Parts: sequence; structure tokens; C-alpha cells
Amino acid sequence: MTTSTTARTTGWLSTADCSLDDFKAVVGRQTDLADYPHADAVERNVLVYGEKLRAAVGSAAGRTAGQTELIRALTDGPGIVVFKQAFVDLSVIDRATDAFLAQIDVEKAAGSAAGDHFAKPGANDRVWGALDKLAVAAPEVFADYYANDVIALVSEAWLGPDYQVTSQVNVVNPGGKAQTAHRDYHLGFMDATDSARFPAQVHRLSPTLTLQGAVAHCDMPIETGPTLYLPYSHQYEPGYLAFHLPEFTEYFLQNFTQLPLEKGDAAFFNPALFHGAGTNVTTDVRRMANLLQVSSPFGRAMETVDRVAMCRALFPVLLERRAAGVPERALNNVVAASAEGYAFPTNLDRDQPIDGLTPQTQADLVRRALAEEWAQEEFEAALDAQTARTRPAPTRG
Repeated sequence: MTTSTTARTTGWLSTADCSLDDFKAVVGRQTDLADYPHADAVERNVLVYGEKLRAAVGSAAGRTAGQTELIRALTDGPGIVVFKQAFVDLSVIDRATDAFLAQIDVEKAAGSAAGDHFAKPGANDRVWGALDKLAVAAPEVFADYYANDVIALVSEAWLGPDYQVTSQVNVVNPGGKAQTAHRDYHLGFMDATDSARFPAQVHRLSPTLTLQGAVAHCDMPIETGPTLYLPYSHQYEPGYLAFHLPEFTEYFLQNFTQLPLEKGDAAFFNPALFHGAGTNVTTDVRRMANLLQVSSPFGRAMETVDRVAMCRALFPVLLERRAAGVPERALNNVVAASAEGYAFPTNLDRDQPIDGLTPQTQADLVRRALAEEWAQEEFEAALDAQTARTRPAPTRG
């Protein structure tokens, strides 16, 4: 990935490394259609794919060539690609839309919480965990929807085989406000202080672990607030820190790109791209997109571990050692080796990011319980409740 300096940073990045002038130089590039022979057009510095790519990927050699170009577009290129008519049969979109709206009605009737990541909770209608909900409620619709080869084509290009799909339906209602400009999962879901704790090579690694996509479930003219993007911004090395800074936010708001989409179109982008949903200024359009987050199969430990049982067993020992004056760093080292230190994956219906970008981690719970010297029974009850929130809820067809 191109960076703002000639040499990649070794060690750690900080906000002191963020230079708006360097950022402007990175995002000031222009996309040349001649460099991307499978693209049909360049619109507002974004590559648009359609008939040329569809014609090429019918053969094995053509598919490889097309995917190679998509990789280049998402790394050295603008970092975003739009696929016109990704779904040629719009009845598939309509049937999935009906299923998603029915799920929204069910969850509203049940009084489900409405947490969000980069927008005010409750402003939009969300279906968390929409992938398995659709599969269980409407398996035939799911089979038709995810047979789509554009999703497979770009996912395989970025992540290789065995990728893992998740889906979150987002409906931006009339009057829904724009999101703040941000990068995405993983480091994009942390504040600047937390992301700065990770060394520079992890900042470069994070974008290769996921791919972000959105399928338009209705026509999205500009007034409905389709996503705002800043092409080439994924190439700015300290970007996971920079997007939190007001001068970068202001520059984004003055220079973003916004493309209208039609129902059945899809956009996929490098998760390090600065972006955010736009404001829906209409009075009558519920702008619906199926947000796809496709993940690498490699982000997993080699062994399965019962961390709940470990926390139960270790908590009284840690309490005793804390009381005996064992340094906090040593206690934290034990917590890091035993408790789950990451908030994901989780069940976002029940374990929502209402008070921040991420739910509380198991390690956070252990550290809090130690600091407040909880009784074993109190700790185990909180641990069990947290564990229950993170697990998939039973689903029925």
C-alpha cells in the first residue's frame, strides 16, 4: 500500500505523523481509464465496471485478469469500484428487500435496541446479523441473492477462497443525517488512542483482512444520501489516526465524491478508504442498502479455547495476587493471556455498540471486576450474562 512517505514506518504511528499536506498529495491523484481495460468508465474519480468485465470473466483466464485488475484498483487505484447492474434480475433484490423490511418490523415490535457505529443510535433502521436471518427466514431468497457472481468475484480477488460473509442492512430514513467520515473494521472501529497502540505494520495489515461492500436495494440519487467517499485516501498510512482529527474531517467534507446508484448496483471498497453515509434530504425515500463485510478466513487462532472457564478459575487467584501487591502490569499480562480481548465477533442484536464503537470485551470485564474487587458470584453472573449476549440467538424459519 502506498504511504505518505517514501519508507514505511517501523514501530508505532501517532497523530504527530498526520500531515494534511501529505494527505492532500495522496488523495490528489486522478484515475486514468486507460490503466483499467476492464472498466467501462471513470466517474468522479471512481472506477465503474459493467459490460466489459462481465464479458471477460466467462473464461478462467479472463476471470483471473479481471480479478487482478480489481486488486490493483483497490490497492494502487482509487480504492473503490462500482458495479453497474451487479444484480441483473431485480426481482431478487425486491424479494430480499421484502424479507429485510419484514425483519425490521418484527424487531421494532419487539422493542429491540438500535445501536449504530458512526451515526446516532435509532436514526437509521438496522438489521444486524442479516445474513443468517435471511437464510433462515427465506432460504430460497438467500440462495438466489448470494448466488450472485459479482460478490464472489470481488471477494475472491481481495481475500482469496474461503472468505466469510456478514451482512448488515441499513435503511437511512428521510431526514437521516450523514455519518462522520471514518475508516472501517478493524482499526477503524477504535478511537485514536486505541488504534495508536497497534504498531504500524498492523495499520497496513488491517485493510487486507476485510472488504466492504454495499448493494443498492433502491434507486439512490444524490438527494437520498448515497455514501460519500474520498478516493485514494486508503493509501495514507496514518489514516486510522487521521480520520479522528477535525482538519481531516473538514477536508473530507469539502472534497468527497458521491455517486448515485441504481437498484441492483453494488459498490465495494478498501476498508481504509475515508467514507461515510450521506444525508437523506428527501421526505419520502427510505434509502436501503445491504452492507456486506467480507472477512479473511485467516483471522482465527489455531485452537479453540474455553476462555469463560479460564476466567472463572483465574479470577480468585488474580484477586488474591492483587491484594498481595502484585504489579498491575503482571496482572494485565495474565488477563491478556486468558480473557478474550476483542469485542468481535458478537451478536450485535444483543451486544450492541450503544455507548461506543464496540461492546465491552471479556478482558475489560475481568479488569473492571478486579479493580472493583467483585465477589466471585457477582463476577460469574456478569461473565455469564456477557457470554449469553455474544452468542447467536436461536433462529427459526
